[in-house]
Amino acid sequence: MRIVLGIEYNGSPFHGWQSQAHASSVQYTLEQALGKIAHHPVAVQCAGRTDAGVHALEQVVHFDSDAVRPLDAWLLGGNSQLPDDVRILWVQPAIGDFHARYSAIARFYRYVICNRRVKSALRHQQSTWCYAPLDAEKMHQAAQALLGEHDFSSFRAQSCESKSPYRQMHFIEVYRNGDEVIMDIAANAFLHHMVRNIAGVLMAIGAGQQPVTWTQFLLAAKDRKQAARTAPPEGLYLGGVCYPDHFGLPKHAIFARLPKDAKRFD
Repeated sequence: MRIVLGIEYNGSPFHGWQSQAHASSVQYTLEQALGKIAHHPVAVQCAGRTDAGVHALEQVVHFDSDAVRPLDAWLLGGNSQLPDDVRILWVQPAIGDFHARYSAIARFYRYVICNRRVKSALRHQQSTWCYAPLDAEKMHQAAQALLGEHDFSSFRAQSCESKSPYRQMHFIEVYRNGDEVIMDIAANAFLHHMVRNIAGVLMAIGAGQQPVTWTQFLLAAKDRKQAARTAPPEGLYLGGVCYPDHFGLPKHAIFARLPKDAKRFD
């Protein structure tokens, strides 16, 4: 039987999602907890791997098991075996050929910037600090040039292994909430460090270091070296993953904004 989980985690104590030989990871921690409930080793597949220090409001994973358990056993029992930094939010049996990664049609990320003169004592691992005042309206205006399908070579990490630099950006919004500037972004898929590189570019624009048209220039340049530095991981959250309706999975309200013809990235 294939089981699907929604997972929330604080990425600060971990060296990323993926299991590593000599470092703690979210994947290994979750697999150990679920294995105790299944009474056999469990291997989980996620919708999108996150880097060290990156958080998840709702990561989606699946695993296969012959163990017969009520769904609450996976939910409550699994959480009882997990550290406080990881929580299973919901559990459902998979329908059809569901795959956490390959069935997804969109991913939503949120990037949070603490924009004030003094660093936050409470949010220093959950947000990125920027001392310079940021103009969120200019950042939002600049971000709209990224909508649609583009070659995002200027916004991908040099180590990115994707065969294609093209991605379909569904929406991107930048707004201020008190002393926080927040970027919400959704696409069919993302290149390595793409969200953090976009955040770095928009922060430079918001601080007045670059014009609003800089995003258009960088898209045309297709050159990572001409863009801003990669923004820190602490402010980044995987906000949710969208799947076709026939899989019957919970869907974040923000995905109501997706085009009706949204398709998975192949």
